Order: sequence, then C-alpha cells, then structure tokens
Amino acid sequence: MESTSPSYKGHRYPVEVISHCVWLYFRFPLSYREVEELMLQRGVIVSYETVRRWCAKFGQAYADGLRRRRPQPGSKWHLDEVFIKINGEQKYLWRAVDQDGNVLDILVQNHRDKSAARRFFRRLMKKTRAVPRVIVTDKLRSYGAAHREVMPSVEHRSHKGLNNRAENSHQPTRQREHAMKGFRSHGGAQRFLSAFSGISPHFRPRRHLRTAAGHRFEMTIRFTIWDHVTENIGLTAAA
Repeated sequence: MESTSPSYKGHRYPVEVISHCVWLYFRFPLSYREVEELMLQRGVIVSYETVRRWCAKFGQAYADGLRRRRPQPGSKWHLDEVFIKINGEQKYLWRAVDQDGNVLDILVQNHRDKSAARRFFRRLMKKTRAVPRVIVTDKLRSYGAAHREVMPSVEHRSHKGLNNRAENSHQPTRQREHAMKGFRSHGGAQRFLSAFSGISPHFRPRRHLRTAAGHRFEMTIRFTIWDHVTENIGLTAAA
C-alpha cells in the first residue's frame, strides 16, 4: 500500500472495532446511528459521529486495499450509466465491470454526453492500467463517439440485451441510495460510492453458484482477506 494510507495512530479504539464499524456501514444499508446502536448491543460505546469519521478516513483505503488483491481485470468490460439524485438534481453514475462482475471503477458526472464518456474511458484505462479486448455498452451514442477517439482498436458491442451484467451491478447502489434517501452533494456521492463499490462486492460472492458449505468457505476466505487489509493499513502508514 501507498505511504499515504491513513494511520490508526491516535485512535483509542483498536483496529478490530474501527474496521468492524466500517464493514457494517458499507456492507449493509445502515445509518451511522444504527451502527452506533449495534455496537452498543455488543458493549462498545462509540458515537455515530465517530463512526462517520472512521468511514470517511478508512473506507476508501480499505476499498483500495481489497482492489489491489484482486486479479487483473478481464478482457471484456461492460459499461453503463444510470441517473441518481443529488440534492434533488439529476446526475449520472457511470460504472464499469468486467465479465466476472468485478467493479472496475465508478464516476459521478453531470452529463452523459461524449465528453463524459471520453472522461470515463480515460479514467478507466489510467486506473486499471489495462486496455480491454471488448467493451459492451447500451445504445447511447456517446459511447461510440468516445470509443472512436480514445480506444479505436478495441471492439465495441452496442446492444441493450448484452449489458445486463453492468445493469445488475447498479442494484446494490440503488438499494443503498434508497436507504440513505439520496445523496447530499456531488463529492459526497463520489466518495461514498467509490468506497462502497470496493467494499460491498467483496462480501457479495455469487451465492447461487455455490453450495451452502461452499459459500461459507468462500466467505471465510473473504473475511480473512478483510482482516489482512484492515490490519496492514496502519502498518504501512507508519512505515
């Protein structure tokens, strides 16, 4: 991890409490006050404001740590955009996933025109340090125009029915947006969704493909990875 990772230094609560609160908030549709209540039931007294500060400070670092442990993205990328409400105004959430459903990146933008698509393409390639073999989108013309400029050598498949993987990836975000009663600011939405898209999918393996025993085994592995990531954040920051 980078040396800019946040440090646990100065926090009076152990990493187990901090990481558990962050996990609760990003994994389940809970408010900060509900996380406070759940921790109180466990005998841990922590205010909702403290939970909020922990999520803001460590959420993105945890998400980045999980992403670094994933394999390289697949060669087929599915891109999609949906509208979201931010302080009553309509904005657009752009999302890219690979053929395995792994979230590559998200970006909140004001428009869904050619410039917005071009910006998202360039951000994707910079963040993943990769170029896909195929991109799959819906029939929005902005994708085609940006594709010809940014990645003309990449095959582009534009068809509504081919892009279900990206559209399905929006569902957890929709559930969380509803629970939060919308987002209050553009920056706040970007920060939350960036961390959320890194943490939540880690604990959402495709359960229908596994037996109950297989699912429990997979979740045990993922919790172990989570423990390693959250413990190492403070160590690398202090290095």
